[in-house]
Amino acid sequence: MKLLRHPDHHPCFNADAKGHFGRVHLPVAASCNIKCNYCNRKYDCVNESRPGVTSAILSPAQAAAYVGKVLEKEPRISVAGIAGPGDPMANPVETLQTLRLLKNRFPHLLFCLSTNGLALPDYVDELADIGVSHVTVTVNAVDPDVGQRIYSWVRHGKVIRRGRAGAEFLLDRQLAAISALKSRGITVKVNTIVVPGVNDDHVPEVARTAAELGVDILNCMPMYPNKDTPFEAIQEPDADLMERVRLEAEPHLPQMRHCTRCRADAVGLLDDDRTDAMRGCLADCATGASRNAGKPYVAVATIEGILVNLHLGEAAKLQIWSKTGDGFRMVEERFAPEPGGGINRWKELAETLRDCRAVLVGGIGDNPRRVLLEHGIEPVVMNGFINMGLEAVYQGRSLSEFKARRNGCAKGCGCGGDGSGC
Repeated sequence: MKLLRHPDHHPCFNADAKGHFGRVHLPVAASCNIKCNYCNRKYDCVNESRPGVTSAILSPAQAAAYVGKVLEKEPRISVAGIAGPGDPMANPVETLQTLRLLKNRFPHLLFCLSTNGLALPDYVDELADIGVSHVTVTVNAVDPDVGQRIYSWVRHGKVIRRGRAGAEFLLDRQLAAISALKSRGITVKVNTIVVPGVNDDHVPEVARTAAELGVDILNCMPMYPNKDTPFEAIQEPDADLMERVRLEAEPHLPQMRHCTRCRADAVGLLDDDRTDAMRGCLADCATGASRNAGKPYVAVATIEGILVNLHLGEAAKLQIWSKTGDGFRMVEERFAPEPGGGINRWKELAETLRDCRAVLVGGIGDNPRRVLLEHGIEPVVMNGFINMGLEAVYQGRSLSEFKARRNGCAKGCGCGGDGSGC
C-alpha cells in the first residue's frame, strides 16, 4: 500500500510524523562547492552517523532502483531526499536526473534536498517544476564577519572566493535562494551548525533574518568535531548550550528538536533507523545489481588506445570494449556524430552506444552527461589506463574514485553536503 503524498508526512519538518513516516537519502552528489571548517567527509565509513558520510555513491539510475527496493522493505517511507555526501546543487546533473526519475517512478513520494545554497538560485525553477516540496538550506551566519570564520572558501563556477568575500557571496546566494523558494510555495527549513565561540551567540540573528524571508522552521545542530579540520579542537556543544540557543532563536522561528544528524545514505524512520539493515541493498545497487546486464560493452574516448585521455566532445570516434575470460578486448570503433546539432548530437550518440553500459572519457559537458544518463549509459570521467576504468565498471566497484575531480573538487575535500540532513 502506497502512502499518500502529503506535506505533513515529512518527518524532518513535522515532529508528529517522525514515528509514522520515514525517509531515504540518496547519495548521488559526490562533489562539494564550499569548504567548511568543521567538515571532513569519509565515503566508506559504516561506524559514523553524521552528515557527509555514506557507504557508496549511486548514479541516478541506481538511486531509482534502490528506492524501489527500499519501498519493498519499508513501505512507511514517505520522502526521498538528496543530502550529499557533497552538495546536491554542486552536482546538478546527477541531482536533477535522480529527481526526474523518482517523479516518474514514485510520484506518491515527497521529494526534498539539503544544500548549502551556493548554487541553489540557478535551479529553483527546475526544482519547483519537478515537484520538490521541501528544501533545507544551511545558513551558519548572516554576518560575513562571522561567516568567514566558518568557511575556508566557496567556489561558484570557476571562481574561488576566500575570507569575508567568500562568506558574503555565499550569504547573498543563500538569501536569494530562500526568497525564490518561498515565492514558489516550497517549504524551507534552515539548518544552523552551532559552533561554540564562533556563532553560538549569533544564532538569534540568523533566526530573525530567516523568519523575515518566510522560512518555516529552524534546526540548530551541534557541531560534530571532526579530525583533521580547523575546528577539530572545539568541543561539541552540550545539551545546555543547545537549549539556550534554541530558546533564544524560538521567538523568531519554530525549532526542530528531533534531528538525528542523518548520514547521506540514511533510510528508515527517525526513531527506527534502518541504515545498517539496508547497507547490503545499497551496496548491491552501487556495485552493479542495478546496472543493465544486457549491455555488454563499454565505450572509451582515447587518443591512442591505451589511456582514457579525450574529452567526449573532441572524440571523432569511440573504441568499444568488452570483457573476456582473461581480460578485456577492443571489439570495434564507432564514429561519433559530427559536431553541431545541439542536443540531437548527444541523442544520436546515445543511440550509437545503446549496447554500452558506460563510456570512459577525459571530460564531458552537462548536456551529453544528462542525455547519456537518461539512456542508461554511465559517463565515467577519469584520467588513466583504459583497463583501470574497465575493471571498475565490470567489477561493479564504486565509480566515485574516477568522478571525484569533476567540477574541480577532489574526493575528501569540501563540506559534507552542508553539515545538514534532509
